[in-house]
Amino acid sequence: MKGLLKKIKLFYWLNIASPQKYARHIGVTIGKNCRIKTRNWGGEPYLISIGDNVAVTNDVFVHTHGGGRVARAEHPNFDVFGKVVIEDWAYIGAYSQIMPGVTIGEGALVAAGSIVTKSVAPHTVVGGNPARYICTTEEYYERNKKYDIGTYGLSNAEKKKVLLSLPDEKFMKK
Repeated sequence: MKGLLKKIKLFYWLNIASPQKYARHIGVTIGKNCRIKTRNWGGEPYLISIGDNVAVTNDVFVHTHGGGRVARAEHPNFDVFGKVVIEDWAYIGAYSQIMPGVTIGEGALVAAGSIVTKSVAPHTVVGGNPARYICTTEEYYERNKKYDIGTYGLSNAEKKKVLLSLPDEKFMKK
């Protein structure tokens, strides 16, 4: 019976609890008004802190350790760790990876699929593998303000109605 109860609890945390509730449960420090969409917090989630108004989107992986195994033949107890800090108003795009010791600065944007190996300055946009500087967040806004529809906060039905009524030039093109 004890084993079944343990499996039920694990199922709850991994499948029913929200990703944000799960992250807090395992020790990630999370500020107010955050949108957390990942469950990938590495082996030491208590080394991760997230500020207020942060978005960590789908399938982001945050690492707090790594590489120790290569030194263990000569140094059996070798282990290295780095705290990860994501400051207020940061945005981490889907499928990105944040490596140990990295700080994502206030208001920074990490593009989807990025591998962040170095700390990111506040109010900058980075992307790629390894992630590199692209522009400031103000430059990002200036480049994209012509596509701003102003639908944030609308219901899905209201947003759909607006988006389906727009001409093609209101949508981004790459």
